Amino acid sequence: MDFNFSDDQEQLRDAVAKWVEKGYGFERRRATEAAGGFSREAWDELSELGLGGLYIPEDDGGMGMGPVEGMVVMEQLGAGIVLEPLAQSFIAGGLLAGYAEQDTKDNWLPRIAGGQAMVVLAYQEKKARYRLDVCAANATAAGKGFALSGTKSLVPAGDQADAFLVPAQLDGKIALFLVERSADGVAARGYGTQDGGRAAEVVFDKAAATLVTRDGLTALEHGVDIGIAATCAETVGVMDKTVAITVEYMNTRKQFGVAIATFQALRHRLADMKMQLELARSMSYYASLRLNAPAAERRMALSRAKYQLGVSMRFVGQQAVQLHGGIGVTDEYIVSHYFRKLTQLEMTFGDSLHHLGEVSSRMQETAGVFA
Repeated sequence: MDFNFSDDQEQLRDAVAKWVEKGYGFERRRATEAAGGFSREAWDELSELGLGGLYIPEDDGGMGMGPVEGMVVMEQLGAGIVLEPLAQSFIAGGLLAGYAEQDTKDNWLPRIAGGQAMVVLAYQEKKARYRLDVCAANATAAGKGFALSGTKSLVPAGDQADAFLVPAQLDGKIALFLVERSADGVAARGYGTQDGGRAAEVVFDKAAATLVTRDGLTALEHGVDIGIAATCAETVGVMDKTVAITVEYMNTRKQFGVAIATFQALRHRLADMKMQLELARSMSYYASLRLNAPAAERRMALSRAKYQLGVSMRFVGQQAVQLHGGIGVTDEYIVSHYFRKLTQLEMTFGDSLHHLGEVSSRMQETAGVFA
């Protein structure tokens, strides 16, 4: 299998990396976090690069690219611990392009691609515990459309979004709807998250909703898998930068008159961090390459990847903090922000224990047995 990136993919990587380096420094991130965890200006800059339309077909105003390009972009955004939830545009673009009626596509996809509309997935409920088939929200027919009621938690930048993709029960089955934040009956309460970003509790009270698809669980699983692949790639970027920062610190911090990077025991720990990083990178590639596979294969692959990334990111984050000593947990020093980001990513779209259970539940009777 050829793991080399094409010229277009390399150019895309370079463009995003340059924006992160020159336009999204640590001080800007700190200012964004202090202002609430989301910057519409930074979001518009990402949109100007065309990144919102990465998963949207060219006929609908997008770039018509795929999972590998998404992985390339998210790695670079992870390296800069960018707060704006670009992965949500990947999810919205993929779901609307793949499941919505043409009128809905025409109304929303060009605006998502151009950055004029931010559409986010609002699916988590307090009793679900990461399970996608647990959904208490419900929708009923209302005139030519639908009225949706329910509460969704931890909606990324939910009080800043223009619309939500919302799963809800319809005639005893989960369907997927699009609800505008400006609609009557929608209330969003925003708050900061552990990594410095922003989320919201969103309450729908008979809010006007547009049906995307009646096969909502299939669409939701697909959307979450797009999110998992993006999260895995973002995590690799965060881990890569975390290791680099740790190496730099060990080469400059002196103890007993010499750099601590010369201590063999610490070098072994750093080597273990590097091994976990490369293992995580290979599983991120695996996740992206399986994103367009049949549903059963895709779901298994994404859970495998998310579990391994969870194990790796926990190890790298903890080792980085320990190797830095006390400064590693101070807000003024950058590595603590990378550690917080890794902690948040481990729980995004299902934590490690959840995905270990998902992998286990999908094992066949002959798993691990070779005839």
